[in-house]
Amino acid sequence: MIHGKTSGLKPSDLKALERIYRRRIPTDSLISGELARYLTEQSVRIGRQIGLIINRAGEVLHVIVGDDREILIPDLSGFALGRSGLRGLRCVHTHLKQEPLSRDDLTDLELLRLDAIVALGVGDNGLPGRLEYAHLLPTRDKAQIERVVIDDFHRLSLDFRAFIQSLDAEMERLSAETIDLEDGRERALLICVGQSSRRQMEDSLAELRELAKTADLQVIDQIMQRPRRLHPRYLVGEGKLREIVINALQQRATLLVFDRDLTPNQVRAISEVTEVKVIDRTQLILDIFARRAQSRDGKVQVELAQLKYILPRLSGKGTALSRLMGGIGGRGPGETKLEIDRRRTRDRIRRLEKELEALGRGRQQRRQKRIRAGVPIVSIVGYTNAGKSTLLNALTQSAVLTENLLFATIDTATRRLRFPLDREVIVADTVGFIRDLPPSLVGAFRATLEELEDAELLLHLVDLSNPRFAEQIEAVEKILASLDLGQRAQLLVFNKVDQLDKDEVAALCRRYDAVPVSALDRSTFGPLLAEMQSRFWPQDQLAST
Repeated sequence: MIHGKTSGLKPSDLKALERIYRRRIPTDSLISGELARYLTEQSVRIGRQIGLIINRAGEVLHVIVGDDREILIPDLSGFALGRSGLRGLRCVHTHLKQEPLSRDDLTDLELLRLDAIVALGVGDNGLPGRLEYAHLLPTRDKAQIERVVIDDFHRLSLDFRAFIQSLDAEMERLSAETIDLEDGRERALLICVGQSSRRQMEDSLAELRELAKTADLQVIDQIMQRPRRLHPRYLVGEGKLREIVINALQQRATLLVFDRDLTPNQVRAISEVTEVKVIDRTQLILDIFARRAQSRDGKVQVELAQLKYILPRLSGKGTALSRLMGGIGGRGPGETKLEIDRRRTRDRIRRLEKELEALGRGRQQRRQKRIRAGVPIVSIVGYTNAGKSTLLNALTQSAVLTENLLFATIDTATRRLRFPLDREVIVADTVGFIRDLPPSLVGAFRATLEELEDAELLLHLVDLSNPRFAEQIEAVEKILASLDLGQRAQLLVFNKVDQLDKDEVAALCRRYDAVPVSALDRSTFGPLLAEMQSRFWPQDQLAST
């Protein structure tokens, strides 16, 4: 098949180009003399550049027709990268004025991971003249290119088979040293794009890295850009996108993770250019929730959130899979595959919403039972990984799962905490909050967070050792306000105070009117328990005075 700008060519020109497919190049030759001469003659005849995509067996896979300045290489994503990171293909194309390799040529070499890119100059007599080829060099850092210029094509003496075997072996050896291909985890490149301050973006990127760790991704690199304006199609500028593609290919990335929500069109456009799977921050959080939800409530809510996120992003190729009905009025094109996917997704959403409603009735009955018993309810809220589950375990001597990961807890857990005089409260652990929590997640987990509506006290737990603790307090308060819980009685509790200077902790507690604890040290719980007791049973304090 001939690609490119074929309009205006005569049938005889196309037939002449089709003959190239029947030619086979010796495997030790970059380009044979016979084929080189045929290419330059045809280029002169039609006044255009002609390009070939050739594999290592010497077979011509594509013939490309350009204009007098350039060719456009077709999609090569069907040819996988080898263990060395090269695609096993080379591009040979004519240059009518014997000009050197262009910047676009070298970019194609990098982006497509070609074995070599070759510019075959057309001499004054229509015969092969100046030849230049370039190839990637083995390197651990940014891709480097070697260019070789030969003034006269006939002086070319490269044994291409030996050359490419040597280059392949060296690049594979380097890849083995720097890339663990036996690691079965997704290899992720993290990308932060925005117009906030550098410090805010660095904080955001650090949080994305923690999310990636929780999702068990192998983070291979991270990229940050602060453009003057966001590109409507690619989000990043085209130059930065080229850098991302080269980085992803060089380091064998299988996943690009953007630290902001992408539109469906942006996901498609970036995926087409990079040939790598693209997800955004919301999708990463949804995946974490899906991995960690254990209860039926949690699983239903996560699947519901995922489907609502996916529905507007469904896209199809327009292939008709018709459901044709017989009879008059029943004939028609039927539904496309895309329409079927959307209909099934909507049906599944409706079924899950009904199931969630039924589960909600069960939760309501359990809550009413607790309320009738007159036992106060305390809910621990806070930023993800603040230590909520650890505090619950320490207070109630229970064994709720705790990990040093974001969103270690997805499902609500409740335990009883006993006080003197045979009194007790119910303490509930809830899913952690995060900056810019996706609306789909807030909506989906509203059912679980209904537990907060029955709480007489919210323990707002804060990781004081985190340098961004003030921003985290603000993020949690913002989410509580969105859930109409901003006016609920709260007690600010500073956790992990053992990691800071005592005087600094005391000053911060006075400033924020907070109670200090270390969830790992039960001996620090005295002030917290005393404050809770005074709030629920103030008469005890009056009696003691």
